Amino acid sequence: MKIFYQVITVILMLLAVSSGISKIMLMEQDVMFFAPYGFSNALLMIFGVAQVIGGLLLMPFKTRVLGAIIVAITFVISLVMLLMAKSMLFAAVTLVSLLLLGMVVKERLSASS
Repeated sequence: MKIFYQVITVILMLLAVSSGISKIMLMEQDVMFFAPYGFSNALLMIFGVAQVIGGLLLMPFKTRVLGAIIVAITFVISLVMLLMAKSMLFAAVTLVSLLLLGMVVKERLSASS
């Protein structure tokens, strides 16, 4: 079971970091998607930096909960916008990612008890 949580944590880290990097690089699809919701390029880049930092903090055991919280906040914001845009497939993937983040946090907290 430990390996399962390690694999999930790595996948979530890669998802958060890659998503953050695409926002930092101001990829056209991100700029186009977030602009109607009031995200300027600067705000989108800050959002991306938060995702990268959160993703990187997922890896060390001691900072895993903090990283998961940061990533979860950014994913919840994205989920709300995806639902508003009626992008159900991406919303579903984001929701599953949030549930997996919750599992990782629960496992981390139970391991430290």
